[in-house]
Amino acid sequence: MLNLPFSHTLTLIIITVGISLLGFSKQDVMNRLIFWPPAIQKGQYDRFFAYGFVHADGMHLLFNMITLYFFGNYMEQFYRQYLDNMGFVLFYFGALIFSILPSYLKHKNDYQWASLGASGAVSAVLFAYILFQPWSRILVFFIPMPAILFAVLYVVYSIWSSKQQGSHVNHSAHLWGALYGVVVTIIINPAVIVFFFQQIQNIPAF
Repeated sequence: MLNLPFSHTLTLIIITVGISLLGFSKQDVMNRLIFWPPAIQKGQYDRFFAYGFVHADGMHLLFNMITLYFFGNYMEQFYRQYLDNMGFVLFYFGALIFSILPSYLKHKNDYQWASLGASGAVSAVLFAYILFQPWSRILVFFIPMPAILFAVLYVVYSIWSSKQQGSHVNHSAHLWGALYGVVVTIIINPAVIVFFFQQIQNIPAF
């Protein structure tokens, strides 16, 4: 299925960039796709995943798509072994839905709250990748660090930020997306957790 000329990762990036750029120039597109709880209650259930295809601004879009490109291709190779070659696409859409659910339950009666962006799904991809390559070095604001260290700092920062007042970033979606990525990957192939701990014990020289 989906015999495309591009990888599924690149296809998701192309679609996301296209829709996000359209949303930047057409407010009605942004308004229709953004995650807004009152619209969900009116039956617009497609917003549970559509919000991941629009972004707040160019930097928001760029950061998410670069991260998805570098780590998505690796995870796509793992997930395309499952569900008739559609595993990665279904994993990604599942992450969009799962990562926003806690926010929806918290804000379902809040007309002033909304959320957008692929960050929850991208977090799922990144943290699933860390199960396979915990000691790989990634660049964080041009600073190289082991992926597993980034994961710890990311979780701590997201938990702290989620408790701060006035933040316009949905840190909850980041955390639940990360959890989804780890748990679903282990459920799909429980041997992954054994492999992860084997990798953790083999600390490379940096």
